[in-house]
Amino acid sequence: MSPSVLPSEEEFAELVPARGSITWQLAGDLRLMGGAGYALILQVAHPTVGAGVGQYSGFAQDPWGRLFRTLDYVNGSIYGGPEMAGEIGRRVRNVHKTIKGTTADGKRYHALEPEAFAWVHGTLAESIIRNHQLMGRTITRDEREEFWQEWRALGRLIGVRDRDLPTDWAGFRLYFDRMCADVLEDHPTVHEVLDTLDKPGPPPVPGLPDPLWNAMRKPLARQLHLMTVGLLPPVLRERFGLTWSPAHQAVFGALCATVKTSGLLLPPQLKEFGPVYVQWRRKQLERGDVAARTPPKRDVALV
Repeated sequence: MSPSVLPSEEEFAELVPARGSITWQLAGDLRLMGGAGYALILQVAHPTVGAGVGQYSGFAQDPWGRLFRTLDYVNGSIYGGPEMAGEIGRRVRNVHKTIKGTTADGKRYHALEPEAFAWVHGTLAESIIRNHQLMGRTITRDEREEFWQEWRALGRLIGVRDRDLPTDWAGFRLYFDRMCADVLEDHPTVHEVLDTLDKPGPPPVPGLPDPLWNAMRKPLARQLHLMTVGLLPPVLRERFGLTWSPAHQAVFGALCATVKTSGLLLPPQLKEFGPVYVQWRRKQLERGDVAARTPPKRDVALV
């Protein structure tokens, strides 16, 4: 890895969003959890990311562990301070160095291919904005542009270069549509992830009674499936062979409206959950669980 790919320690502070910035305000909203599956499907549909996840990731066996590592990455980078953000970026970059192989059609791939690596970072921004548009707070055009500039800067911490993503939000939308139309593919990893989301195992919550989880599991899975498929662009739903009817759209719209309205009732700690999360997970963040690996498989995508 070229030493110039990652920023110097002196640059960390200027790359991390400031307290109170638009990224600080948007990224920590607990309502974004409903869109976690959306970002993940966008990521694994990229042929390089999908191959890496299929060959290295233990997502199907440990989906909650992956979720926590994603939340560690996002929240630790934004709310943990420059030193933590820089260390997380180094760990994330390093853990991807050895993830490489051959796709099912015989093409060589590497997790650090600039297009694939930048795509993963970009999908996180897309998920945050799209979720807020449908279920969160209203975002002005200027705020959206400011967020994108902050998000591009944050990508530098993991080695996403300025030239790897469009310079403005309008350019990102064109890039996103092009990726969906021309690059993302339907392959077994997409459906493995969808199947896992449809049949989630119990979360690692101490003291959670089995009867309570059994009662929660099916409604939670139905809601997560609806949110994941509903957020996908129609071109991807069709490509993946996912059923979506007017009835599905009506229920999806009602669910989004309910979640959006719930913001009036949520306490500030849940709408600004990022700092709370970092405090709760500080020990795991400091010892490097964000990039934890369980041999012989390793997580590839950031979400």
